[in-house]
Amino acid sequence: MRDQSASAVLDIATLQEERARMLLDNIKDYAIFMLDPSGHVKTWNTGAERLTGYTLGEIQGRHFSLFYPPADIVAGKCERELRIATAEGRFEEEGWRVRKNGELYWANVILTVMRDPTGKLLGFAKVTKDLTERRTAQELLRQSEERFRLLVSSIKDYAIFMLDPEGRVESWNPGAQRLKGYKPEEILGQPLTRFYREEDVAKGKPWDLLRQATEHGHVEDEGWRVRKDGSVFWANVVITAVRDEKGVLRGYAKITKDLTERRKSEELMRRSEERFRLLVSSVKDYAIFMLDPEGRVVTWNSGAARLKGYSAREIVGEHFSRFYPPEELAKNKPARDLELARRDGRFEEEGWRLRKDGTTFWANVLITAMHDPAGTLLGFAKVTRDLTDHKRVEEERLRLAQTQEAVRLRDEFLSIAAHELKTPLTALLLQLQSLRNRVASLEPNIATRLGRALHSTGRLSDLIETLLDVSRISTGRLTLHPERFDLTAMVKDVAERLREAASAAGCTLLIRDGQPIEGTWDRLRIEQVLTNLLANAFKYAAGGPVELSMGREGSEALLIVTDSGPGLPEKDMPRLFGRFERAASINHYGGLGLGLYVCREIVQAHGGTISAENPPGGGARFTIRLPTEAPDPGAASDSGQP
Repeated sequence: MRDQSASAVLDIATLQEERARMLLDNIKDYAIFMLDPSGHVKTWNTGAERLTGYTLGEIQGRHFSLFYPPADIVAGKCERELRIATAEGRFEEEGWRVRKNGELYWANVILTVMRDPTGKLLGFAKVTKDLTERRTAQELLRQSEERFRLLVSSIKDYAIFMLDPEGRVESWNPGAQRLKGYKPEEILGQPLTRFYREEDVAKGKPWDLLRQATEHGHVEDEGWRVRKDGSVFWANVVITAVRDEKGVLRGYAKITKDLTERRKSEELMRRSEERFRLLVSSVKDYAIFMLDPEGRVVTWNSGAARLKGYSAREIVGEHFSRFYPPEELAKNKPARDLELARRDGRFEEEGWRLRKDGTTFWANVLITAMHDPAGTLLGFAKVTRDLTDHKRVEEERLRLAQTQEAVRLRDEFLSIAAHELKTPLTALLLQLQSLRNRVASLEPNIATRLGRALHSTGRLSDLIETLLDVSRISTGRLTLHPERFDLTAMVKDVAERLREAASAAGCTLLIRDGQPIEGTWDRLRIEQVLTNLLANAFKYAAGGPVELSMGREGSEALLIVTDSGPGLPEKDMPRLFGRFERAASINHYGGLGLGLYVCREIVQAHGGTISAENPPGGGARFTIRLPTEAPDPGAASDSGQP
């Protein structure tokens, strides 16, 4: 009897186990399987095979970490989940898992601890659900909501905001602020009656619109609305009732568009021809008008009148060929333009056009063929814009670029020519000096002639050196070698060296003796500036006195050269220090007009200034101001002027 009972119990257990197995195998949407205490797979249902891609033969006995991304495995995620499930009885989470083919999916995972009646750990039941589609949908919804928020906040032409069920403002976008004039802090919590005229509020219009939106889901209205400053505008308003999942009213979405200009345009269009409604009459910078299929003017906007000079009465009905220059008419260009627009749907070009007064302007022209729904040609829309100023600017830019390139080539030529001439000229100068020294005591007449040749060669050498300076300045290669010295002593040395030149010009060189002025400058360059100024004074003020004076103002040293010559022409003062600029005719005075330019660049490279003026007593005065401290060594390299 006992054997029969035990056999019956065994049969029942076997039947229950078989039914449980059949039940699990028929579950396709869940992976349901067992793990041993160390995490190795013991059982495997059809849902697990469908979800992960592994068959029972492939997965049984393998560790469940096979389903986790590598980063989770390295982080010890699998062991942590088993520990938590063991300690707490279960573990649940959502996260990424890996299929057999390496594809990731988003899963909901539940680990449940399994123990025998004595409490011994037998393993874990693991249930996994693929939630990838749900997560994708949630992410798409989140992105959609974010895009919608950005969209609403970026819309400037519509007021888009929310009202609570009582009609108070709950949200406010930039378009609402722009349209109605209220900042968010000024309007949030305020009733929508703020936007309605007093007479509309008295009639209960705001509440009537909310009632209709509540009853019908939404309501649309056009009418006058009020801005913060009290001005009114014609608005299109859509109010939509917002309800939750249970149908409870949560408030209203309100969208307002300013249609004031459209309303004005519609009023004008009702008093105009039907075809004129296709154009915007308020455009001023474009000539926008229509042509019939033969090219006669049908409509005329204010931009066309402004651009071409014809009133609508003068031009409507006339052929548009009168806007073309004679040479274009000779080529039958108007008809050709219409034919291209008819063939291709549009024609665009830039070219010369005529105004009523006969003047020409450079125009961008767009001709668009207009057809009715049946495809019949109704005419052409013609848009013309005056680009004369733009063309002039482009031509000027091109001329400037060509001029700059010519200047660059000239400077490059001067640099090369000066360098090429410098070496043989130096050798010639040395040979003439040597030859004069040899014959000075034997042949005085020859020595005198050699002296003149040396003088001319020296002038030529100075000219080449000036050209080299101009080249260095133009290319930013003018360098300074500052040293500490007394400016007053240097001026006296230069003056002493030029006594003979002053005497030859009939000039008396006067020096107003000053106190020593210590500073840090490039001695040779400052001497070059002073020599140039004195040479100019001897040349232009020959026969008169030339005065040198020095002084100090604060941290600046002053060096002033004054002559008693004819002075500087006022009209030439602004360009006096330019390259190749002269204040006197080259027929009367030699030179290339580079001396003062070089002087200015050297002084500016020291951080100083040089200026010229005509003193009240006549003559010319040049004033140099130099900071006493050494300039930035890099400043000189940037001082060149193009």
